[in-house]
Amino acid sequence: MASAFFCISAIFLLFVLIHEVVLLEGSEDAAFSESYNISWGNGHVQSFFAGREIHLLMDKMSGSGFQSKLDYSSGLFHMDIKVPSRNSAGIVTAFYLKSSQSNGHDELDFEFLGNLEGKPIHLQTNIFVNGHGNREEKIRLWFDPSKNFHSYKILWNRYLTAFLVDEIPIRVFMNKGVAYPSKAMQVMGSLWNGEDWATNGGKDKINWMYAPFTASFRTFSIDGCPAFEGGPQCYSSKYWWNGGGYAGLSPKQILAYRMIRKRHLVYDYCTDRRRYPVPPPECSQTV
Repeated sequence: MASAFFCISAIFLLFVLIHEVVLLEGSEDAAFSESYNISWGNGHVQSFFAGREIHLLMDKMSGSGFQSKLDYSSGLFHMDIKVPSRNSAGIVTAFYLKSSQSNGHDELDFEFLGNLEGKPIHLQTNIFVNGHGNREEKIRLWFDPSKNFHSYKILWNRYLTAFLVDEIPIRVFMNKGVAYPSKAMQVMGSLWNGEDWATNGGKDKINWMYAPFTASFRTFSIDGCPAFEGGPQCYSSKYWWNGGGYAGLSPKQILAYRMIRKRHLVYDYCTDRRRYPVPPPECSQTV
């Protein structure tokens, strides 16, 4: 029944977006080494296809991660990802942007929360501004992210921050009178141990019988303004992603976005009255 529901949802989304989703501009697949370095777990990283596909491994000894060589202050950041399969409870696969400050950092997160075999792998997004996060949203994807590669993008410009899955916007954070990411950030990917919280509130732990766990990354596309050009310059309209056409969603994108919210959103901090009796100011934003 669940798979039939996912299929219907996917077909509807395709119908809504076909010929339209103004595919966000971006470069072709690049080799990992052009823009990224391994940041930790060096012995747990494998390279394939002349560096155009990277596998992060995790076992009891270590996970692994990578980061961009440069910091960026706006742009479109794209990664194709396939997450660990089978029993991945407690495993977190992440694709994110993060500034270097130890206090008061900015961060934009895609986090895939592993699960027991046969149960859905949820995708969590989070936004940190000046060190303040706790803005989690969680969706149940309309496909199994461990079966095939899918596209994940973060668009960050002077108007908004948008998280997209296969070109479909799943979350939009508007730059309208609220604290907004403004610090230069590196682009990062990682595979790590989150068993204390990631699955069933930390009750379902990692089953090491299935190790090593593998997360696969490819594309490695960055269309970004390097931070050395200066923050204000990175909001300039000379960069395509700062153009007025990217100030919001198109009507068809809005329709798809609202369908995602209605059918696939399983947690939204804005509606969690136990944590936030008074919703944070950005929760009043509408797309």
